[in-house]
Amino acid sequence: MTNDVSGTLDMFDSSADSTFVRAGGPQITSHRFNAPRSDTRFFVKNAILAALSLQDLAAMGEFLEPVVMNARMLLQEPKRHLAHVYFLESGLISLRIVAAGCILETAIIGSQGVVGATALLGGHVSTYQAVVLFPGRAHRIRVDDLYRLMGKRPEIREHLLRYVQALSLHCAQTGLCGVRHDREKRLASWICLASDAVDANVLPVTHEYLSSVLGLRRAGVTETLNRFEEQHLIRKTRGVIQIGERRCLEQKACSCYKLISGAYAATALSISHFD
Repeated sequence: MTNDVSGTLDMFDSSADSTFVRAGGPQITSHRFNAPRSDTRFFVKNAILAALSLQDLAAMGEFLEPVVMNARMLLQEPKRHLAHVYFLESGLISLRIVAAGCILETAIIGSQGVVGATALLGGHVSTYQAVVLFPGRAHRIRVDDLYRLMGKRPEIREHLLRYVQALSLHCAQTGLCGVRHDREKRLASWICLASDAVDANVLPVTHEYLSSVLGLRRAGVTETLNRFEEQHLIRKTRGVIQIGERRCLEQKACSCYKLISGAYAATALSISHFD
């Protein structure tokens, strides 16, 4: 696990007047995913792509295009047609429900995951908003192309469905956590999950953001994080949280953390043994 996150200067601002940027345009690089060599899987950081057979990865590579994800970029929007599925290489995505001017984050997605994978459950219309929280990179593929590939190569579908099952549990468990667990446990869980997702101990996230997406009072978030710092679990600087005593922080987290992280770990294990 690293102690830094690329692009930490592009902090996410969750204030009400933040401007979101839709994916596309100049953020898309001009070259496509190169045809894989025998050692390509070691250079693919996305866990799902890296687990594919070389044949399946080569088939996917014909349709994948690299994307630079800037902070606040919208990768999908509620009630909008899903055009692409994104395989994250780095960065962090906030998956949330937006209704009546309120935001509820249901999951966070890093390089172990995919944005837009719920399209596999049927229909091309998104029910979620996916926003880039930490800038990074991804490979994207058109939904129609992915459907055709899955029809020809069922192992790609199986890999993705295993991930979707873990993501669905994450979303459901987040809803339960919001009504059953206290502020301290929820904050500790979010920090641990985010750290896992980006494989880093430094998280460029503000108190305001945590307050907004977790539905907590800003003053309460600050009070809890100050207590974590006093206990040497984290260290705070402006807009950045650095994890200190990771094991002790996990002990502060609610049971949701173990359930969610366990689901992703089981998915990774089943995918790695799929062949």
